[in-house]
Amino acid sequence: MAKRDYYEVLGVARGATEDELRKAYRKLALENHPDHNPGDKSAELRFKEATEAYEVLRDTQKRTRYDQFGHAATAGPGGGNVDFSGFDLADALRAFMRDFGGGGGDGGGFEELFGGGGRGGRVVRQGGDLQVRLKLTLEEVATGVEKKIKVKHLKTCGTCQGKGGKGEKTCPQCQGRGQVRRVQQSLLGQFVSIATCPQCAGGGHIFEEPCATCAGDGRVSESETISVKVPAGVANGNFIPLRGMGDVGPRGGPAGDLIVLIEEKPHPVFERDGDDLHLDVPIAFATAALGGAVEVPSLVGGATKLTVPAGTQSGQVLRLRGRGVPKLRGGTGDLLARVVVWVPTKVSGQDRKVLEDMKRSDTFKPPAPGRSVFDRVKDAFAG
Repeated sequence: MAKRDYYEVLGVARGATEDELRKAYRKLALENHPDHNPGDKSAELRFKEATEAYEVLRDTQKRTRYDQFGHAATAGPGGGNVDFSGFDLADALRAFMRDFGGGGGDGGGFEELFGGGGRGGRVVRQGGDLQVRLKLTLEEVATGVEKKIKVKHLKTCGTCQGKGGKGEKTCPQCQGRGQVRRVQQSLLGQFVSIATCPQCAGGGHIFEEPCATCAGDGRVSESETISVKVPAGVANGNFIPLRGMGDVGPRGGPAGDLIVLIEEKPHPVFERDGDDLHLDVPIAFATAALGGAVEVPSLVGGATKLTVPAGTQSGQVLRLRGRGVPKLRGGTGDLLARVVVWVPTKVSGQDRKVLEDMKRSDTFKPPAPGRSVFDRVKDAFAG
């Protein structure tokens, strides 16, 4: 199904201000939030659609590209960062909580969504995202690979099963909101700031007996070996999100994501340009003059034959189709071989006599150098 226009999704004009975008999105998000509509898949889809539209239009650069190119500006590997999983519900919820999870600002967030700002209920916080760098050889990029990486992240405490302790009760300082408001008076008027509750650390609850293992946080640090499947054709700067493999949230909160950032190691023979590979191929003078075939290395499928036409000049580029890097969306790039005529440093015996004969022959004399700029100017005035 084709995506709807983002402005249409939010119900705003194309020239809408940032404040108009924010208010329109908040209204739609609160109406269709999964916690307001449990089990309603259509509401979930509308929530994700509205959040995706807002995430693009709230960003000045993304909005400019969208206004110029439409949905093509946000699809596929545009500039290097490729998300192989797409925009899902976890992304949408994270974006909503970022801007409207605090209950402040223009009145959005917990108080409208849950009623009373979570009073008497548990405040659930998501864990943080983690990022690791994965270095790959060009051969691994070309074929795809499965790698094992070791990650140190926060996991659910086994002693308290993530609860944080015993004798749970509502935090008396924030009344279960997980946040406290501070009002300050100044010459310019009244300022209200919102901060994480210092007594419950944002959890909304405290314990009469905090867990001795995790000190009431519900999480402990552990190292884990994770398998990552890398598809063929990734490039330097691409990333693979592993959903739910980041830090778990405190006291039973959902886990963040693990972002695997691809780094490509330099290759001793090939130079990559997108899906194409570049290679310098030295050939003998006789092969360049008479033509022939030379064997050249290939990244996939082993060595291959390169046909050199008669009269090939040094520096000429010959293309071997389908011998480059596989593309993420199907197909393969090309191998571009730059021919370099090799000249021996020492010549003796019969070879020297042959070269002397060639030197005297008009066939092997190069053309005269190009005419000077002065000569071309004279011709221009003479005409």
